[in-house]
Amino acid sequence: MKTSPPRPPLQPRTIRAAVLHRSGEPLVIEELQLEPPRADEVLVRLVATGICHTDIRLCDGGIASPVVLGHEGAGIVEVVGPAVKGVKRGDPVVLSYQSCGRCGPCVVGRPAECARFWDLNFGFARRDGSNPLAASGVRGSFFGQSSFATHTLATERNLVRVGRSVPLERLAPLGCSVQTGAGTVMNSLAVRVGQSVAVFGTGSVGLAAVMAARLVGSGSVIAVDIVPKRLKLASEVGATHALDNRKGDLAKRIRAITGGGVDHVIEITGDPELRRIGQELLNPGGSMALLTGDSGRGELPDGRRVFGVIEGDAVPQRLIPYLLKVHRRGQLPFDRLLRFYDFEDINRAIADMKSGKTIKAVLRMGKKG
Repeated sequence: MKTSPPRPPLQPRTIRAAVLHRSGEPLVIEELQLEPPRADEVLVRLVATGICHTDIRLCDGGIASPVVLGHEGAGIVEVVGPAVKGVKRGDPVVLSYQSCGRCGPCVVGRPAECARFWDLNFGFARRDGSNPLAASGVRGSFFGQSSFATHTLATERNLVRVGRSVPLERLAPLGCSVQTGAGTVMNSLAVRVGQSVAVFGTGSVGLAAVMAARLVGSGSVIAVDIVPKRLKLASEVGATHALDNRKGDLAKRIRAITGGGVDHVIEITGDPELRRIGQELLNPGGSMALLTGDSGRGELPDGRRVFGVIEGDAVPQRLIPYLLKVHRRGQLPFDRLLRFYDFEDINRAIADMKSGKTIKAVLRMGKKG
């Protein structure tokens, strides 16, 4: 009986990536060597990637360089490791956050609470501590992907297979910002029909929360910001009221709208004064979600709760297909937040987001590399 000859071992791939060499300096696009995929990994050719404010904060400081950032990738599967069963070559995919799949929260279906969330997503390494860009002296695997690149390695844990009904470049922000905003409304707060929601901060995460609040049938959906253009867009995508918090007494205006307080507050700005106002406005039994890196939980009088939220408590393989389905029906128009840039213009895209000119920048990777 004839046997097939063994396949030659896979070789490293030359890719192009935007490298942060020093905090506060522009990213530099250069060629790097990416290791071939291991048995449980997938090589993805990136079509597009979103830029998130987490990426921008790390570019500005607080991280050892050089690194490749990026964690809202979308692309096409090119090579599949032999242990991977959920995707195949040619599949379009969205990349989301990484989780271990082995700890208690992961086993019971709560990967956003993974015991290793912080080291797997912010540790710039695989689960075993290795680095797929080590040959180039650069750290990768940010959020299990490092998507500021033409190609990346991922696992089934942070891949979501999507269809071809919507251009793939539009879907990149589903992996983090849209998922986080919508998931906070649907999962973390479990907003019910008729309940009031105030969203403090209307960047891409806040606007996704506004859309989701409208989608689930909220009563008053109150968007709060200081940028008129964002407030106008918030009104167009689901907010019943859009308030500039520099004009007048914010708490008084919100109480006038609702006839009292609010059932839920989503605080994204990190402003201590807005956090104080949000707590003050909560109705008895109400909840305030902090999307500012806070991880604790606190109880206030009258059954009110304040707690940190990570990734909208989402299971990406469940929530992202649902968000895509309602988007196709016109009920979650997150594409209105997007502005597209060529990969080579990554530093201009970051500057435009920092200035407020752009809400969500998406880089088109092109065919090079």
